[in-house]
Amino acid sequence: MIQKMPFGKTGHESSRLIFGAAAFSGIRRQSAADPILEILLRHGINHIDVAASYGLAELRVGPWMKIHRADFFLATKTGERSRAKAAAEIRRSLKRLQTDHVDLVQFHAVETMEELEKVFRKGGALEAALEARERNLVRFIGITSHGLEAPDVLLAALDRFEFASVLLPCNYPMLRNPAYAAGFRRLAAACAERGVALQTIKSICRRPWPERAKRRTTTWYETLTEPEDVARAVGFVLGRPQLFLNTASDVNLLPVILDAADRYAGPPSDADMEKLAAAREMAPLWA
Repeated sequence: MIQKMPFGKTGHESSRLIFGAAAFSGIRRQSAADPILEILLRHGINHIDVAASYGLAELRVGPWMKIHRADFFLATKTGERSRAKAAAEIRRSLKRLQTDHVDLVQFHAVETMEELEKVFRKGGALEAALEARERNLVRFIGITSHGLEAPDVLLAALDRFEFASVLLPCNYPMLRNPAYAAGFRRLAAACAERGVALQTIKSICRRPWPERAKRRTTTWYETLTEPEDVARAVGFVLGRPQLFLNTASDVNLLPVILDAADRYAGPPSDADMEKLAAAREMAPLWA
């Protein structure tokens, strides 16, 4: 059974692996999604992360909530930056997810300080999230970011509002970048001090897809796929006790990632990660 720990100050004990429901973005039949529910329950996964922009994902998660709403901490995201559009997107997500509330709504992919300002400005998306929280449509508010600026953007966000969670990339190639690694450490320290849940994505990233490569997964980047490689990459993240790991956006990779977490017995050594990075020609998504 996969370890659970407090998800920040929310009061919820979340599994350290969070199901990244982006894996359902292109799944058209509910019958193709439903077997995943049993896999999640069997492994003790009790936290689902989805987004309004993930294609069909909210529609595939929604039918589960009729019976299993109490079994999951349910998170979604809005990519809208205005109050009116964010409010409409939150209402749409609730309808698609077949629930009267989500546990966490996150501002999705806030990549720059300029984007952050749009969230906070008068008439911005923060007002919609606060209103939804007042109406008990949302319990907590979080924020996500990608790219090299992510740690700095999220630190600035935490200085302006008491977010329940943040989310950003974390993998071996990214943390080899000294500036990104330093920013990540500063963000992690701030989250620990303030009781903010720290979620990570892209754990099994190998590199950007090479030109003309045959894409074997539904992820927008090339992933590690061999079980032992995935185990090392997952262990690299789980070896940092503060971190949650959101699973990759490919349903076929989910069992491999869950198995790696089940078998986790400690972080890989630096030498093991260096060997893996060299053998698989790993490279950061953002450089």
